[in-house]
Amino acid sequence: MGAQSDLAERFRALHLPGDPVLLPNAWDAASARMLESLGFGAVATTSAGIAFLEGYPDGQEIGRNAMLAGVTRVVRSVRVPVTADMEGGYGPTVADAVATALGVISSGAVGLNFEDATDVRGTLLDAERQAERVAAIRKTGDDYGMPLVINARTDTYLESVGEPGERFAETVRRAALYRAAGADCIFVPGVTDAETIGALVRAIDAPVNVLAAATTPPLAELRRLGVARVSLGSAPYRRALTAFRDIALEARDGGTFVGCEGILSHADVNALMS
Repeated sequence: MGAQSDLAERFRALHLPGDPVLLPNAWDAASARMLESLGFGAVATTSAGIAFLEGYPDGQEIGRNAMLAGVTRVVRSVRVPVTADMEGGYGPTVADAVATALGVISSGAVGLNFEDATDVRGTLLDAERQAERVAAIRKTGDDYGMPLVINARTDTYLESVGEPGERFAETVRRAALYRAAGADCIFVPGVTDAETIGALVRAIDAPVNVLAAATTPPLAELRRLGVARVSLGSAPYRRALTAFRDIALEARDGGTFVGCEGILSHADVNALMS
């Protein structure tokens, strides 16, 4: 557990407001090794990417065990810290949260995303109940001598929960509860404008994680705003799938293979996996 604990502390130390850790999320061994080869100091998995890879839709359809199997493959493929996106813990209870935390520890990962969304669109788990679940994850890690890096996600904005004028206050309220329960970082996906991002960073007494999209301010601006963690979520996986679609359509409909130009060579990819 010592080496894994050291990796966890190394990953935790990367969460610096104003100098964010950048995480283009991986979905398999090849994407994880690519990130490591490019010098990224940590790898985060994308739950949607792993689910899609296994033939499931996003949204906890894959189940805990299959998700952990994907996470384990990523962990075994790299030497840098790996944090796992474990969605909502695959069940609403404290026991579900504990089982998920134990699975993450067993996989070799050093942290996890843990969200408060439910299976019903536009609704979140009771904030106090979710805080109990965060506290249970923290205690589980402590009991096993594993300082899990907990990235507590609230989907107030992503799920458009409540009235728009009340969303900011509810986000800050949930962030405070989750932080007090033991979360290391607060993840607020669905926010892309600089004004709101900056206000959240100022109001939340914890490192803040944002989910990057095409409309998100550039990294230099996110640094200025004080963001501590930037995730790309399933976007890299979906971009790769888009490229696959385009090269297949070019061959089928145009009868040409220009899409095969400028790609990684077989030798390069083979070396990456060696």
